[in-house]
Amino acid sequence: MENQAGPAPEDIALGLWGQMLDFLTGLMRPWNAYQVLIAIALIAAAYLAARILRPRWEAWLRSREGWPTWRMRLGVMINRRMGLILFVVLIWPLVWVMRELTWPSRTYLLAGIGELAFAWLVIALVTRFIGNAFLRMIVRTAGWIWVTISILGLGEDTVALLDGIAVNIGEIRLSLWMVVQAVAIIGALFAAARFIARNSTSRIRKNQDISPSMQVLMVKLLQVGLYGAAIFIGLKAVGVDLTGLAVLSGAIGVGLGFGLQKVVSNLVSGFILLLDKSIKPGDVISLGETFGWIEQMGARYVSVVTRDGREYLIPNEDLITGQVVNWSHTNAFVRLDIFFGTAYHNDPHLVRKVATEAAASVDRVLSFRPPVCHIVNFGDSSVDYILRFWIDDPTGGLTNIRGNVYLALWDAFKANGVDIPFPQREVRLLGENEPTR
Repeated sequence: MENQAGPAPEDIALGLWGQMLDFLTGLMRPWNAYQVLIAIALIAAAYLAARILRPRWEAWLRSREGWPTWRMRLGVMINRRMGLILFVVLIWPLVWVMRELTWPSRTYLLAGIGELAFAWLVIALVTRFIGNAFLRMIVRTAGWIWVTISILGLGEDTVALLDGIAVNIGEIRLSLWMVVQAVAIIGALFAAARFIARNSTSRIRKNQDISPSMQVLMVKLLQVGLYGAAIFIGLKAVGVDLTGLAVLSGAIGVGLGFGLQKVVSNLVSGFILLLDKSIKPGDVISLGETFGWIEQMGARYVSVVTRDGREYLIPNEDLITGQVVNWSHTNAFVRLDIFFGTAYHNDPHLVRKVATEAAASVDRVLSFRPPVCHIVNFGDSSVDYILRFWIDDPTGGLTNIRGNVYLALWDAFKANGVDIPFPQREVRLLGENEPTR
């Protein structure tokens, strides 16, 4: 560990400890002790009042149906911080009154506690808008610590202590204060980038003029750009020389390229799929034995939901290198085939007519692309036919529409006297007709 020119970290720490002891000793003076007792009494009164008012506030919030989300979230935040809010409301009028009735020096401690409580309240309310719970806790705790140090007048000494603890990595001097600054600035920039990305994403997805695949591509590029800019700006803001990290980052990049070939391949394949628009959210695809519609396109995989509710996460590379059947690539029209056979004594002209009318009577079968029926074979015990019909909603399933058409054929054949034969075999036992001796 190497220290920057100036007081040693040990000397700074001892100075901070001495200031803390002086502060605690000063609390034993009469008026300082009175102010501490007044603050404790106000805290007790505020939290007692909060326990009484909180149930009424919750009941009032439940009656506010139809409020915007931000308004309800603000109401919930007020409910959770009601004790601190009431304490701030109580302490500042008391400070103002005491300043008019007595010496200002007799309210310095109460004013400091009031400033601290108000700062804590503002930080608690503002950080509530951070969606990630862990990040919200980190930012809130760091904010509370920093404002406490600043209000107590220990900011410069604390900065000097943190900056004195440092290591040199080549030409880069990395201090603990720089790390704290980087975490705080990059965290704030990440929160801002996440907020901008979320709002921009919702607007992009609501734009009907942009195709689904281009929407996903724009969202991914926006997220990469915003988060990358947050890291770059954050490091530059704390004074990190990025040119010194060029060689190190290049070596790390080469190592990651070899070690994470599949991951990189899937990432690149994801961008290729979004650019060539071969598949897009909502398309119905078949890949091997998997048949379903694309629910979501991620950076590494594509989510395919099947009719039985299973969700398959297919790597992007498989969709690039494998054979994929896209049932709705250019349009949603899908032709389905059904095979059946009838007895030889039935008129084939009647069978074809009855079959096409039966298929056309099913709801999902398209009428402007009428079903057709053809003879395909004269079998051993039946005349074999193929029935073809079209649908335009493959996401509704294929097995169920085939079943409905088969059921319509059964009813139509039964109504028109068309027989569906089945193979019949004659079995003879060897030796049953041999004469007995």
